[in-house]
Amino acid sequence: MAFELRSLKPGFAAEIAGLDLRAVDDRVILERLRAAMDEFAVCVFRDQPFDDETQMAFAMRFDGTLHAKTGRGAVEGDRRRLPAREMTDISNLDEHGKPLDAADSRRIQGLANRLWHTDASFTEPPGHYSMLSARGTLPPSGGETEYADMRAAYDALPADLKAQIEDLRAFHSIVYSRMTIGFDYTPEQKAMLPGAVQPLVRVNPRTGRKSLYIASHASHIVGWPIPEARLLLQELMAYATLPQFVYRHTWLERDFVIWDNFATMHRGRAFDESYPRDMRRVTTLAAPEAAEPNPLAANVPA
Repeated sequence: MAFELRSLKPGFAAEIAGLDLRAVDDRVILERLRAAMDEFAVCVFRDQPFDDETQMAFAMRFDGTLHAKTGRGAVEGDRRRLPAREMTDISNLDEHGKPLDAADSRRIQGLANRLWHTDASFTEPPGHYSMLSARGTLPPSGGETEYADMRAAYDALPADLKAQIEDLRAFHSIVYSRMTIGFDYTPEQKAMLPGAVQPLVRVNPRTGRKSLYIASHASHIVGWPIPEARLLLQELMAYATLPQFVYRHTWLERDFVIWDNFATMHRGRAFDESYPRDMRRVTTLAAPEAAEPNPLAANVPA
């Protein structure tokens, strides 16, 4: 089964054509797609008519176990729109399929997706690949997703800064990232989201290439004073999201995008929320050996 690949930005992001991913189960093709992910970190597939079951099935064929613990899940409760716990609702829709009210906690919590972040870095093991499917109609404008190449950003760092961060670890918490925009969880919800410690630099075991591993979820650096840690994290975030490292994806109906959370950050952009926007994501879990121990309590510094 042949497919065509077109680079969207030199060395970062590619569009792949000629495949119906619902039917892809050939080991050779799957390995070629993984190799494309190693090279480009973001792969775009047009006209992929997934439903929830076929999207989850492809994700498991591609990378195994699915992540089922999300921040939105902690606030949905019995208002959950999508039945599968492994399917993350990235839409602006309520359980009746209508645009969320401006004051709805699910909408307010979801606004933090406009921060630069890495999916499921706050869990153990962390998220590896994310796969987002555009379903139904989309708003006439806005709602793009931007991706930042953490490999290229790492490569461009000064040698002394690379040496400084090489062995550092950061504490990641979705509770912390949501607090930065004024959203807070109940004590019971916080207990569901304890956070995780992650390395500041990751190495792709297949290629040996290094990348930064940062996100708005990164609260502080283990062993560092909070002010110095946050200044360093903010410096790295600002540098890694310079325009030369960023690809912006404009969504079309039935687009399907895969990205490597170990090599990228991403953020959503604003859109007119009076229009429905149905987006559904699955995220695979990293291999257990990629997880870092979490010696920290669930309390997150403000």
